[in-house]
Amino acid sequence: MSEKQGMRLKGTLKLYMQWPLVMSVILIVMNGWVYYIERKAGILMAICVLVYLIVTVSLYFYNKSTLMRALVEFAAQYGAMQNRLLKELETPYAILLENGKILWLNDEFKMILGDRIRQDVSLSRYMNEINRGIFPKEEGQQTQVEISFEEREYLAKLRRISVKEVDGVPPTIEVPLGSKDFIAVYLEDVTELNEYIQAKEEQRLVAGLIYIDNYDEVIESVEEVRQSLLLALIDRKINQYFTKVNGIVKKVETDKYFIVIAKRNFKLLEEDRFSLLEDVKSVNVGNTIPVTLGIGLGISKEGYSQSYNYARIAIDQALARGGDQAVVKDCSGITYYGGKREMTSKNTRVKARVKAEALREYMMTSDYILVMGHKMTDVDSLGAAIGIYRAAVSVGKTAHIVLNDPAMAVRSLHESYVKSTDYPEDMFVNSEEAREMVSDSSMVVVVDTNRPQMTECPELLQMTKNIVVLDHHRQGSDNIENAKLSYIEPYASSACEMVSEILQYIAEDVKLPAMEASSMFAGMLVDTNNFTNRTGVRTFEAAAFLRRCGADIPYVRKIFRDDMDSYRAKASIISNAEVYRRQFAIARGENLKVDSPTIIGAQAANELLDIEGIRASFVVTIYNGRSYVSARAIDEVNVQIIMERLGGGGHLNTAGAQFEHTNVSEIIYKIKAQLDKMIDEGDI
Repeated sequence: MSEKQGMRLKGTLKLYMQWPLVMSVILIVMNGWVYYIERKAGILMAICVLVYLIVTVSLYFYNKSTLMRALVEFAAQYGAMQNRLLKELETPYAILLENGKILWLNDEFKMILGDRIRQDVSLSRYMNEINRGIFPKEEGQQTQVEISFEEREYLAKLRRISVKEVDGVPPTIEVPLGSKDFIAVYLEDVTELNEYIQAKEEQRLVAGLIYIDNYDEVIESVEEVRQSLLLALIDRKINQYFTKVNGIVKKVETDKYFIVIAKRNFKLLEEDRFSLLEDVKSVNVGNTIPVTLGIGLGISKEGYSQSYNYARIAIDQALARGGDQAVVKDCSGITYYGGKREMTSKNTRVKARVKAEALREYMMTSDYILVMGHKMTDVDSLGAAIGIYRAAVSVGKTAHIVLNDPAMAVRSLHESYVKSTDYPEDMFVNSEEAREMVSDSSMVVVVDTNRPQMTECPELLQMTKNIVVLDHHRQGSDNIENAKLSYIEPYASSACEMVSEILQYIAEDVKLPAMEASSMFAGMLVDTNNFTNRTGVRTFEAAAFLRRCGADIPYVRKIFRDDMDSYRAKASIISNAEVYRRQFAIARGENLKVDSPTIIGAQAANELLDIEGIRASFVVTIYNGRSYVSARAIDEVNVQIIMERLGGGGHLNTAGAQFEHTNVSEIIYKIKAQLDKMIDEGDI
């Protein structure tokens, strides 16, 4: 009873109980006023007010006691009902201490955890995802996490609440001393919802395009009477492959197909790693060249038209990278499969002539031309830039070559132009000077790379809309996209080969000085490793053109001579090489004490391929606080794919990658891990 007597009313209820007393005060004031006017009336009213006061005070104390008793009973019943409703709530609900231990669970939560539950242990013992690491840090803050438990999926929502806010929890809860906050947890079963979302996602359609990328060459290599049989067998292979996964195949042209498959079946193709690429090569009716396909697939959540647009981008990427591969583009990026064969070189130079005519037209409408290659310029990049410089001069335009810091490999070649009186002083400019020159009426020509960040001055690509790209490397996902003219031929041996062909069509009787012809010949020599890698008929035709222009072979040989320190550095790299899995040579070049360790590393990688049984070589060198990987192969391993997965790129048998640190051991570990993974997946 003493507890009830200590209770106080407040708020609206208190005002309601005290209102008669307020009226009594008003009546007393009125009584004084009446008494002042009429004494007898005032005395009579005073008697009435006194009676009113006695009754009001009596009722106030009587009703207050009764009301307090009723309120206590109601509160007890309400609290019991609230606790019962919370306990029997269909939503799993729990209260945890700040250390994650279970303080209280309702029946639904207990049902999920089962009979093994103990209320003196942490909830993370049963549900690993609900741990102190995801608890809200501030009062009122809420976090959520998806968890899996007993083959069901739940969305757990956690909220930090103060101890003062939980006065209504069941009385069975004993709040530990010193506890300030609780963690309230409730679970939402999202198993069915996730299943519906997954089912909808798997029913999404994937659009695709398939091209026979070497159609002309294959048809020419087989007798005319067997050509229809060859195409029929290719059709049969493609239709059978996609019929197995409930796909639709529609032949839109002689060498082109349109396909549609469900996303759930597309996953089977990924697991199969698009074995159609290899199956179609078995088609042989007398053709001397195996059939290769380019496959482009697009996946978009925005609609089927966007999926088809992605497929077109993917097939363009597959063909630009040399064909014989599948490229998948979705909202998150691009994935490559296959690409184990080098693209077949085309004997016709029609494309080179068309590109040369387009390049001449762009040059004629530009005030002046800026030519730049890739960072750490090599002989091929510099030779191609000099070739474009000559093309611009031959059509009467002013040209400049953007070159910041010539590497040791091209320093002597660069100095020969700087010292020559036949060339203007501003033939070579640095990035700062180029940025001052560029304008809307100028043109930027990029050679020997198609990646914007690899160019000598990436800012130039944003400062003009007149951009031309000439490159022989396979395209990656970060290629230059705003080029007006893009001439990328992965089958070409070098950028100098491509520029040599263009020069023959850019102007009539173009005069190429002997030193420039020698420079371009040197670029071809480097990229083909003395005409042993990626050489075709057109490679030797381009070399013959340069020889006719006066390319000096002894001069070229002098350019490539090494000094004694470089020769010893290369020997040091080769001597410490290790053979991994009996087929990969991996070496490191540290503390080489030469001006161009990356060039030495590339040369060492080439020489390691001369060892019997070595399918690919990898050399890691350090230069200016960064690490460089030179990867080489002959024809059995696609080192471009390996380097792409490490953030680099290149050719099928000549590639590389760069790292922002100098931990060579970590890089070698990554190379080995990537080789192991690709061997396990069948990519090697």
